[in-house]
Amino acid sequence: MRYSSGAMIARVYSATAIGFEGERIEVECDASNGLPTLLIVGLGNKAIDEAKERVRSAIKNSGLEFPRKRVTINLAPANLPKDGAHFDVAIATALLLVSGQLQHDALNGVLLVGELALDGAMRPVRGVISHAETARRHGHTTIIVPRANAQQALLVEGITVLPADSLRDVFLHLSGTERIQPATPGALASPTARLQTDLADVKGQEQAKRALLIAAAGHHNILLSGPPGAGKTMLAQALASILPPLTRQEVVEVTKLHSLAGDYQEVVTARPFRSPHHSSSHVALVGGGQMARPGEISLAHHGVLFLDELPEYNRAALESLRQPLEDRMIHISRAGHRASYPAGFMLVATQNPCPCGYAGDQARECSCTPVQIMHYRKKLSGPLMDRIDMILEVTRVEPDKLISKESGLSTTDAAGHVLAARQIQQSRIVTSGMPNAHLTSAMAADAQLARESKALLDHAAKTLHLSARGYFKVVKVARTIADLEASKQILPIHVSEALQYRPRSVDY
Repeated sequence: MRYSSGAMIARVYSATAIGFEGERIEVECDASNGLPTLLIVGLGNKAIDEAKERVRSAIKNSGLEFPRKRVTINLAPANLPKDGAHFDVAIATALLLVSGQLQHDALNGVLLVGELALDGAMRPVRGVISHAETARRHGHTTIIVPRANAQQALLVEGITVLPADSLRDVFLHLSGTERIQPATPGALASPTARLQTDLADVKGQEQAKRALLIAAAGHHNILLSGPPGAGKTMLAQALASILPPLTRQEVVEVTKLHSLAGDYQEVVTARPFRSPHHSSSHVALVGGGQMARPGEISLAHHGVLFLDELPEYNRAALESLRQPLEDRMIHISRAGHRASYPAGFMLVATQNPCPCGYAGDQARECSCTPVQIMHYRKKLSGPLMDRIDMILEVTRVEPDKLISKESGLSTTDAAGHVLAARQIQQSRIVTSGMPNAHLTSAMAADAQLARESKALLDHAAKTLHLSARGYFKVVKVARTIADLEASKQILPIHVSEALQYRPRSVDY
């Protein structure tokens, strides 16, 4: 604490999330003689303005004294928009400092976040991983968080996490009366607890299972097209069970995104599987809103974004996926701010061949007119379809196979193949260990394509009128097929199989 011209000034540090990153916020508190009042400035929203009443009641009900002076709180930098109630604890602590109930030395190296209830209890806040990373980046050694946020904050290494239950706990710790014990990592939920669909439960569809295996091994986008009841949705749901487990860095990134979206307490250990309804808006998919929160494509980061009945989605929403499918990032620009979030999702989509679903079906006649079929397929633009690595026609399963005891490829076997292929991809120094779907064109050009394979691919590119993007997608899928067979070179048989997953005609 310091004194200046008869006024008392205190400073406490907190943080706020700006997109995927965080910014340190300096909570300045000035107390001077005058009519008792509390004013909060610094471009805060309504939730911050209402902190005046929460903090006042929390201090009083914690057995502490609210300063009877004219108090001004400034959240600096003042030109940065701020959102949320997580500044409550920092504001309350600044008031205790400026009134002399705490000493400023007690706050050395400490950053505080947390919402206060009227009785002084601390409630969890969103984005605590971002706050902990911000604290570490700015040299803070300790962060005080609500107890419910402690496990998420512990994912950030190199900083001590102190879990508090109330404002009084914070006061007793900072005054040296009763220290808060640092949080320790708890047992994480097992990723296997969420698995529901086994590939063995899907009868028939061996070609589709093979396609899912390739897609999972290389993190390729895939579209399953076929009549209703063919098992497209079940196949897509089973895909999540064969993906490799998240690495520690991926756990941090995924949990951070979910925390920013409002999942305050859970540490995400399983790969996300997001399945938004087809009525979802453009903002719901890509993110946005008043403070540019992450959308479904970011919540599916390092996991699966499942879009069932793709043509039923809003055209604008689908077209908004084109840029993040390429860049694996989404940049949201608004009049007052700009936010960026990672979006390294794997797109898994399904569609019917026509509105009634039976165009080309051998067992049931289609009731759609040619105009209806054309209009239905035009809902998906060429540029969007060109960004999908694999397109597979799924046919109906014969009735005698539906109750067959033959299981075919199981989730356990498929997961083993996928993990082995991913390990091969991670061992490549030239590609920095990234999955094949994420390779740049330059990296794909150096994918050890055999001479015969290149000749076959060049001929197919002219015959199928492949775009440059489509050409490299075939190379990447072929590289994944080669990895599944532990082949160092991409052989003609690998290219031939990869070409099967490109559309034969551009009728969309």
